[in-house]
Amino acid sequence: MDHLMGIEKKIEAAAGRQKADILFINGNIINVFTGEILQESVAVKDGYICGFGDYENREVVDLKGDYMAPGFMDSHVHIESSMVTPEVFARSVLPRGTTTVVADPHEIANVLGAEGLTYMMQATENQPMNILFALPSCVPATDMETSGGRLEAPDLNPFFSNPLACALAEMMNYPGVIFKDPGVMAKLKMAQHAGKPVDGHAPGLTGKELNAYVAAGIQSDHECTTCEEALEKLRQGMHIMVREGTCARNLEALIPAITDHTWPRMMWCTDDRHPGDILAQGHVDYIIRKAISLGLDPVRAIQMGTINCARYFGIKDAGAIAPGRRADLVIFRDLKKLIIKKVYARGVLMAEQGAMAPGIAPPRPSSCPATINMDMGAIDFSIPVKGSRVRVIKAIAHQVVTDIEIMDILEEQGFAMADPSRDMAKIAVIERHTGNTGMARGFVTGMGILTGALASSVAHDSHNIIVVGMDDKDMMQAVNEVVTMGGGLSVVNAGRTLATVPLPVAGLMSQAPMDRVHREMQMAIEAAQALGSPLDDPFMTLGFLALPVIPRLKITDKGLVDVDKFKLVKLFV
Repeated sequence: MDHLMGIEKKIEAAAGRQKADILFINGNIINVFTGEILQESVAVKDGYICGFGDYENREVVDLKGDYMAPGFMDSHVHIESSMVTPEVFARSVLPRGTTTVVADPHEIANVLGAEGLTYMMQATENQPMNILFALPSCVPATDMETSGGRLEAPDLNPFFSNPLACALAEMMNYPGVIFKDPGVMAKLKMAQHAGKPVDGHAPGLTGKELNAYVAAGIQSDHECTTCEEALEKLRQGMHIMVREGTCARNLEALIPAITDHTWPRMMWCTDDRHPGDILAQGHVDYIIRKAISLGLDPVRAIQMGTINCARYFGIKDAGAIAPGRRADLVIFRDLKKLIIKKVYARGVLMAEQGAMAPGIAPPRPSSCPATINMDMGAIDFSIPVKGSRVRVIKAIAHQVVTDIEIMDILEEQGFAMADPSRDMAKIAVIERHTGNTGMARGFVTGMGILTGALASSVAHDSHNIIVVGMDDKDMMQAVNEVVTMGGGLSVVNAGRTLATVPLPVAGLMSQAPMDRVHREMQMAIEAAQALGSPLDDPFMTLGFLALPVIPRLKITDKGLVDVDKFKLVKLFV
């Protein structure tokens, strides 16, 4: 924190008793406090805004009528879902105008526990953007899966004093809240004692159960999929994070909920966003552009991407262009098209025309221990017949929720088989953390593959290895590819490996540049689509099929989970 100015220096600079480093002139300044666009000069000293007006300076930057807004803020993001480490992530989203994110390192914590949190915080040191953390509240999310890490209240307690920690992250265990689970209660009380907001995660929760959830002190939700759901939660006093990620895209559905009365309690988040979408569309800037295209006032869309997030998390030195705030600034020509020209972070030109500025130091990779510990000889994908019908996971495109189907089995020599004629693939989750290599098998429809197999070590939330396929041998080879890489994604067909994406950092991230990871990812997606999958991103959908806190039917290493009943259920009906 040695880059931060003291109060006395800020006063001296704001009063004009010291030369400003930069004076921005001839700009249209977006004031997110009042919603005005002002023709003001803006002075910057030592990375902070001095104030508005004429200041003696060392450098003048003529904006020539361009707009200047505060740097954009992402209220809830899992950096791990970008598939690159924090160092690479920062250099990928900063040129798109994002200067602050509130990251929930839930994914790596499920693999490495407190060691994962420490790794992420250390990896953010000396980065060109502001990365804050909401501490994971549900590691593991449930006891119906095997995770590599466990974070109880005593494990989290030391992290609350870290200045990078600004909240308790999404409380996915809403039954634990409603029924007063002692471990959940301890975490909620700890966050409240530390004066940190508590983020929610309660898809579809309504009525008295929602009342109880909010009464526990949970203040936000990013899982709303309908306008009605968002409005009910807003009426209860919650803040709504409108999500537009890769798998879950809720902006269009929630736009009607953004009104003159509700917008101050709403903000943007990406949650889980893959490299291809970041590189092709953008980050928070994309959400703002899309909201504007759907009819939202541009200034209001920017307010929701800046000051609303700052206020919610109590971030007092960012989120606005005002005296004493960090000079995190975004420059663009057209208020509606919002194509980013330049990005300043702490008063330094960091990015220009969509790329990092010349001279910005390349990322220095952080070290992370190996995280795959399993016995390939213990894996068996065969499913002995124990009935004529089975519960089948129904995957839904662009959603993290699934449905349940009851289907007749295709039987061969006493074993239940995959059936491409009905889009009925085998699916399995294999535990990779303890060396016990426990696994569960089932069936899924909606993935659309007709042959071959896909495997991944990215399987929310415990990130065991998940594999889907039409052939047991291909499934085994796909899993072996993931293990050999130390984590990642693979596509196999007829004994031939078609594509791989190495993710050796906790089986979740790569230290390679994002464009390289994207190229590898695109090859894997195209290979999966060549097997018949109609999904835009089959791996994103696959990764959420193991998430036992999102309805309705999921699979973990311990078996099928009926999320509505919050219990393990048998495969055969």
